[in-house]
Amino acid sequence: MLVIGLTGGIATGKSTVAAMFERRNCAVIDADRIAREVVEPGSFGLESLCLQFGRGILDGEGRLDRAGLGKRVFGDPALLARLNEILHPLILTRIGEALEAFRQAGEEMVLLDAPLLFETGFHGRVDAVVVVYAAEEVQRRRLMERDGLTPEEAGQRIASQMPLEDKVRQADFVIDNGSTPAAAEEQVKETMKKLQERALGWKKNQKT
Repeated sequence: MLVIGLTGGIATGKSTVAAMFERRNCAVIDADRIAREVVEPGSFGLESLCLQFGRGILDGEGRLDRAGLGKRVFGDPALLARLNEILHPLILTRIGEALEAFRQAGEEMVLLDAPLLFETGFHGRVDAVVVVYAAEEVQRRRLMERDGLTPEEAGQRIASQMPLEDKVRQADFVIDNGSTPAAAEEQVKETMKKLQERALGWKKNQKT
């Protein structure tokens, strides 16, 4: 099974690009969705966060106030590191389980949509890396429009991640999603074709 890691920077449009792959019948694992699942009410992940950060991180319904916690940690590298230390092992375990389920189901190609693919070291467990790129000014504008952040807050979110240029240098494929959806769609089409050729080559080698 060919495992493709899809990553990029915040507000580069990874989910949009992942949906483009999915429309081409590529199985997708959404790491962000898994990250939400591991902090559902009553979960070990949520209780671990409460022990570290206090129960003030919960909203009125006892769910994680993600926006409030985000504002706390993105300006403090030490707190962000502690958050990641708690959640990353839980997320990576779930990702491993999902990959194994797809392998058992006979999928030939799976896309792992993981914003922190490099930061968690999971890039070493995929067969190809696709990085979604957008210029920093585009990221900042999208964050301000999407999340209602100030320019300073948007800058903090971007700065808290691994530099996007470093990810691009380690990519097998790059999708520039800084302009139109049509332009990104065309790049996904070409990338998917090359990945399918790679998967077919692997299948033939295994048979021989």
